[in-house]
Amino acid sequence: MFAVIKTGGKQYKVQKDSIIITETIPGEAGTKVSFDEVLMAGDKVGAPLVAGASVAGEIVKQTRGEKVIVFKKIRRHGYKRKQGHKQDLTVIRITDINA
Repeated sequence: MFAVIKTGGKQYKVQKDSIIITETIPGEAGTKVSFDEVLMAGDKVGAPLVAGASVAGEIVKQTRGEKVIVFKKIRRHGYKRKQGHKQDLTVIRITDINA
């Protein structure tokens, strides 16, 4: 059985024991988390959410993504700025799907 959940402005298709990488969710490794915004669970499609459905997970670790270079330049004015950015991420293991 699979489900489609929404978190951090994105949608993820998950199954039991699958691992997803989302935007930061507060908590330490081992903390239980629950997702109540379930858009689809098995053959049930929500309008927009499936009533009474939830997905349980466990935080595996807090990490950071790859470095992204932000480069700004204005031609013929000698303006150049180089900046790096790393997004904070959370790795989550899905433990249960309650439809």
